[in-house]
Amino acid sequence: MKKIALIAALCAMMVPSLNAQEVTYVEDPAQGYLLNNFKDNWFIQAEAGAGVLMSPNDKKVDSFGDRIGYSFQLSVGKWFSPVVGIRGGADAYLGKGAALGLTNDIGVRPDLDIAGNLYGQKVWQFGPTFDVLVNLTNWWMGYKPGRVYNGIFYVGAAVNFTCAKDLENNDWSFEYADSHNLSIRTGLLNKFAVSKRVDILLDLRCDLVQEHFDTKKTRNLYATALLGLGYNFGKTEWKAPVTAVCPTWKYTDAEGDALAARLQAAEAKIADLEKQLRDCLNRKPEVIEKDDAPLATIYYPIGKSTITGVNTKIVNAVAEVMKQSDKNYVLTGWADNYTGTDKINAKLRKDRVNGVKKALVRKGVAADRLDAQINDGNLTSFGAKCASLDRAVTINEAK
Repeated sequence: MKKIALIAALCAMMVPSLNAQEVTYVEDPAQGYLLNNFKDNWFIQAEAGAGVLMSPNDKKVDSFGDRIGYSFQLSVGKWFSPVVGIRGGADAYLGKGAALGLTNDIGVRPDLDIAGNLYGQKVWQFGPTFDVLVNLTNWWMGYKPGRVYNGIFYVGAAVNFTCAKDLENNDWSFEYADSHNLSIRTGLLNKFAVSKRVDILLDLRCDLVQEHFDTKKTRNLYATALLGLGYNFGKTEWKAPVTAVCPTWKYTDAEGDALAARLQAAEAKIADLEKQLRDCLNRKPEVIEKDDAPLATIYYPIGKSTITGVNTKIVNAVAEVMKQSDKNYVLTGWADNYTGTDKINAKLRKDRVNGVKKALVRKGVAADRLDAQINDGNLTSFGAKCASLDRAVTINEAK
């Protein structure tokens, strides 16, 4: 709402009089989309097609046509957004392939005596299904009302009740095959919009069945291609945020002259700023006088006076500078006055400054060029929270 109000305010500023034409408001899907009511975006789908079993035994059937079975599905679903939806329903398919020879001729086709005690078989499977849908077209290309094609990826599961035929008695029964099994499935649902309500569907799916229905239980693939129709209920499009549309405006000659004058003034201001920038870039840098900053400062942990870690490298570098100079230096030991007793702090100041002096002498700096002192005050004035800045030894050139 804040964005819409801002656009409307800008439109009002651009238009001198609102009597000529007012600001209009329209839905704009490019600004994002909202969720519809729960009663909207429902659909029903009916599909029919053919499928092929793909187990190692099934592949030994000589004729590919003897492996093609019927497949049907009826589903009801809902889209929760232009990208995510679900559907549930029931499917049934006839699995035709090869199985090991069975003693009671369960579902076996004697006319397809293949080899190695393998016989052709027919088994129906049917049961409830559930899928999660992802509209890849809307996800990757953005939602667009009235789009004809949508590619929908889905993944789901099914409970399959199996039914095999006893050819000897010429009847179908659950007792001749596994009573039920589970399967997971994935596929691509290609949806072509015929109208706002009706879709043509091409569903390409692959099921991984938990158990096969011959005498040797295995995992089995079932590839399916189905054609179908879908019908959409309720609101089929999605609510989009409302955005303000500024009216077109034709300026009068006087208004055009005023705008030209404002443009000239802006160009003059830009030229002046460019000149100031060039003058600033061409200005010679100011020479800053050297202050009394120390040559180096060595910091210590609380209660410590030993030079460790990176401070050792600092002392070594300072020694090299001193050896290349003929100047004398003042070393000052510090300790914070917020922790410890006066006696402990006095000892810390003395130990710290003497430790630095000894380290410099070991590196080749003459001892008579180093004046070791202590200071009972605080090195900084930042208070107790910054007391670690007061635990140090400072090294300055002697005046």
